[in-house]
Amino acid sequence: MLEKFSKWKANFTTNDLTTSEESNIPKHVAIIMDGNGRWAKKKGLPRIAGHREGMKVINKVVRKANELGVEILTLYAFSTENWKRPKTEVEYLLKLPERFLGIELPKLIEQNVKVRLMGSLENLPEHTLRAVEKAVYETRNNTGLVLNFALNYGSRYEILEAMKAIGKQIQAGEMTEDDISEESFSQYLMTAELRDPDLLIRTSGEIRLSNFMLWQLAYSEFWFTDVLWPDFNEHHFTEAVAVYQKRARRYGGI
Repeated sequence: MLEKFSKWKANFTTNDLTTSEESNIPKHVAIIMDGNGRWAKKKGLPRIAGHREGMKVINKVVRKANELGVEILTLYAFSTENWKRPKTEVEYLLKLPERFLGIELPKLIEQNVKVRLMGSLENLPEHTLRAVEKAVYETRNNTGLVLNFALNYGSRYEILEAMKAIGKQIQAGEMTEDDISEESFSQYLMTAELRDPDLLIRTSGEIRLSNFMLWQLAYSEFWFTDVLWPDFNEHHFTEAVAVYQKRARRYGGI
């Protein structure tokens, strides 16, 4: 699959992207930002150097997504499994939202971007919460691209929490089993206010979901690239959208 993509990539130009009002631009793009550690290792640097460089990519991608007309951009910033990493790396990762937003928040406000957070607030340090909550508050009235950070997020945890919430309502007599449908269940997820992703991008050559939006990605189009996240740029994002535009989404039909 990656070999086939590489051959197509060699012939890719920005002319392959359709940007008219009628074009098939994905409304919600989700990205698994992978490869920071490997990028650093290849350059003989500590892993945190990769995370620092990876942080710089975000604003480029936000700007390009906004330019193309993407409505929602979800970034997998820190997973529930990332707590297993070395303590120094975890601490650095949890400082990145504060560093990123400290620099980029004025630009996000200028671009009319609305910051959103999904994930468990449990165990997140105060400085991380403070930085994100400030960004959410200061962009609350913005009407442009929704920048949705998945922070301390895990899809299995999300689904289990949704099931518990539904179970409590059934026990309280506030709903019955017959009230449960795909649509109603979705309202108990952390993405209740958002449409499901149309396109998933994963960098670094890994081809798996890593406990990311398992329910929401059921009918999304996937695009994988060998490019490590710190090397990812606007051109790669445009490539992914161009590939998406050439696909036919049938949702199980013909």
